[in-house]
Amino acid sequence: MEGKQYIPRFIRHVRQNGRMLKQTLHWFARMALGLGVLLVAADAALAQDLEARRWSHLPTGLNILGAGVVTTDGDIFFDPVMQIEDGTFRLYSVGSSYVRSFEWLGKSSRLDIKLPYVYGRWEGLVNGDYAAIRRHGFGDPRLRLSMLLYGAPPLSGREYMQYRAEHPVATTIGAALTVVLPWGEYFPDRLINLGGNRYVIRPSLGLLHRRGPWEFEVTTSLSFYQDNDAYYPGGSVLERDPLWFLQGHVTRNLPRGQWLTLSGGYSYDGELFLNGQSLDYTERTSFLSLGWGMALTRQQSIRVAWVRADTQVVLGSSSDSLLFSWSLAWTP
Repeated sequence: MEGKQYIPRFIRHVRQNGRMLKQTLHWFARMALGLGVLLVAADAALAQDLEARRWSHLPTGLNILGAGVVTTDGDIFFDPVMQIEDGTFRLYSVGSSYVRSFEWLGKSSRLDIKLPYVYGRWEGLVNGDYAAIRRHGFGDPRLRLSMLLYGAPPLSGREYMQYRAEHPVATTIGAALTVVLPWGEYFPDRLINLGGNRYVIRPSLGLLHRRGPWEFEVTTSLSFYQDNDAYYPGGSVLERDPLWFLQGHVTRNLPRGQWLTLSGGYSYDGELFLNGQSLDYTERTSFLSLGWGMALTRQQSIRVAWVRADTQVVLGSSSDSLLFSWSLAWTP
């Protein structure tokens, strides 16, 4: 008799524990998906090239070697049902870059190469308990090939200086193709990574109008993402729709080789899918930046910039970045 009473109690216990286990696994799945979404959003804010003077007319044969440091502090906003609160991140990036200008197909062209090394820390409250994680390593390098299609003939030396002096008012139009290489640090069994484990192809078009000491610039780009077929926890497939980005810059050249730049930008769409199912997230992020630069010598210059990124949706991230860079330019 006691055995017959025990069996129903045992079955109810198994069913209750089974429901609890299912709910727990479902909660962890939602947490992982939500965290992955917001980390992608935070990474997107850093990945955008909010850069002025990319369509400047450079003399052919110019080499520019650069180094920079970027520190970024940000807040991450989660869906309340995931019970993740006070999410923050801090990133320190050290980057090196190289630019080479040359003539290609009768046009002024340039190649940009950038390689970042990143240290990051993410922390917050998960179901009321404090959690933190750190990562450091190389991020994904970027290559950009650009060509000025109008208003910038390929010149060097005295011919270049004479042309610039004779055209104080000038407009240049350019096109570029950026490729993000999946060579950064990435582990399929980790949710937070410094590399994206996918190629990103970003064509862009831009216009720069120079009038005396003023420069007005606008650039639009569209990023196409390869699928990440090794997303957390290792066998998932993360897909992303194209992400559109528009940016504008106003630069005022000052005496003694100084300049000030005010920049703004906006990114849109980039919907995310995990294993074919939408994660109900599209990016809408606004950017604002203020920069100052100065030429130290004829070959060397420095630049300081502040960048603010703000999400315009419920889920996402907002951050402040401070950048300091140095560059050395020379011709053979």
